Amino acid sequence: GEQLAAFRTEDGQAYVVDAYCPHLGANLAAGGRVVGGCIECPFHGWQFQGEDGKCTRIPYAEKVPDFARVRTWPSCEVNGMLLVWYHCEGIAPTWSVPEQREITTNEWVFRGQTEHLVDAHIQEIPENAADTAHLAFLHGPAILGGSDLRYTRSRLWDFMKHIWKAEWQLEPEPNKHCSHLLLQHSATIFGKHFSLMDLTVSARQVGPGLVFLIFKHAFLGQGIILQTVTPLEPLLQKVVHKIYYQKNVPAIIPKFILRAECIQFERDITIWNNKQYLSKPLLVKEDSGIQKHRRWYSQFYSEKSRRLPVQREDLDW
Repeated sequence: GEQLAAFRTEDGQAYVVDAYCPHLGANLAAGGRVVGGCIECPFHGWQFQGEDGKCTRIPYAEKVPDFARVRTWPSCEVNGMLLVWYHCEGIAPTWSVPEQREITTNEWVFRGQTEHLVDAHIQEIPENAADTAHLAFLHGPAILGGSDLRYTRSRLWDFMKHIWKAEWQLEPEPNKHCSHLLLQHSATIFGKHFSLMDLTVSARQVGPGLVFLIFKHAFLGQGIILQTVTPLEPLLQKVVHKIYYQKNVPAIIPKFILRAECIQFERDITIWNNKQYLSKPLLVKEDSGIQKHRRWYSQFYSEKSRRLPVQREDLDW
């Protein structure tokens, strides 16, 4: 629900500030421009420093008031992304995002991205990692069957199956904001193991909305998918997957991996877009990871976290 303006100063530093000028509310991101280390308002030319948001110049005023400033947001540039820290109580960042060395050194190069909108609560998306039981049922049918759940279990594609072995665990201090899913993928065709599809995926969740999915294949090399989940509205998430892969591997390989991942992810989206969130789900012993995940994810909420309006006892909303 926040409107932000992101800009890069002339010395190359990226900053994120509130989009609206405190003078008369013009949007700095719509027609504003960079002047030195400042962003200039398109309405009256007020200039605000990216570093601290302080107004440094008002073209028609003798003096700039000391209190004239725009709110700045803690941000960092890492792995080719500009990331913003959001805390509803204004607490400064308590952890940082790790750098993926192969992206920084250009050993792994960008090979494409996908974008999806998901109509669900943000917590539903990462919870999938701890729900290892859904892998065999939802993601076992061949990707050839596509993502439309009416046809994924069609007999036509029954000759191929995906087999997943999954292990989800929390990381200890000082990385209690991280969790880890290790996936071993294999496939069978007409019941026989097809070794070309053997793949190890190490998925590290960093905070509530960022995942590092590292792929390793015996002879097709390795790379990473960066998954970001950005809440646009209370029940609307934008999910972006960016793939980086070894530059000496033909681009068709990472593009195929991204496409396969996309098909599987769209199966999840059908579930998320239509499911109900149950705070007290009916679980069996084998589902223990789900409650464990919910306890872990609760660290990202605080007293003032935004909540959905709750229906009262009567029919007034």
